[in-house]
Amino acid sequence: MPLTSPRRSALADQVIAQLREQIASGEWPVGSRIPTEPELVERLGVARNTVREAIRALAHNGLLDIRQGSGTYVAATSELAGVMHRRFADASPDSVAELRSALEAAGARLAARRRTERDLAQLDALLGRREAAWATGEIERFVAADAAFHLAVVRASHNEVLAAVYADLGTVVRTLLRHDVDDAMRPEDHVDHARLVAAIRAADEETAEREAGSYAMLCRTTAVAQR
Repeated sequence: MPLTSPRRSALADQVIAQLREQIASGEWPVGSRIPTEPELVERLGVARNTVREAIRALAHNGLLDIRQGSGTYVAATSELAGVMHRRFADASPDSVAELRSALEAAGARLAARRRTERDLAQLDALLGRREAAWATGEIERFVAADAAFHLAVVRASHNEVLAAVYADLGTVVRTLLRHDVDDAMRPEDHVDHARLVAAIRAADEETAEREAGSYAMLCRTTAVAQR
């Protein structure tokens, strides 16, 4: 439904909120190109200047990346995610892997304690998607599927703060994973996550924590060894 308001500043705020929701909900995933200005103008029923103002505001906050001649792309899922991406862009890969390991281990332990049947069904589906993505040999597809699976594990902890922090770190994690996977998606490098899902289903907190905590460091160690 078109947005209406007699005041441009208030209207721009509404557009910003709506675009932010599209990003936060995953409708526009990180790395994807958002609709063009004319498409957004038609969809929202507002002037081009209002759309442009909203896009510039979100780009300033780190959520969008405006690329001249190419379009506007989603850079982060939230303002904090944008800050994290800029703050940790030059961080040591080992340090990022250690942080990822700690967050995923904590999330998996809580998930084993609190998961619901709905959580388990989602983990099964995302695990299958991850396996299918690996089989294609397509790096970007695998990175997206792997990130979605691990985020679902952390969300199954039902700790909103932990899940939000992990989600905001997502861009940094995906960058590290993309670098570690590189072009070497060999069968012998595949890491099976079925044991993690099984541990969460069995409410085995220690095994879930151990399995989740080992993955990030194993991926990093394998990548270093290959180089």
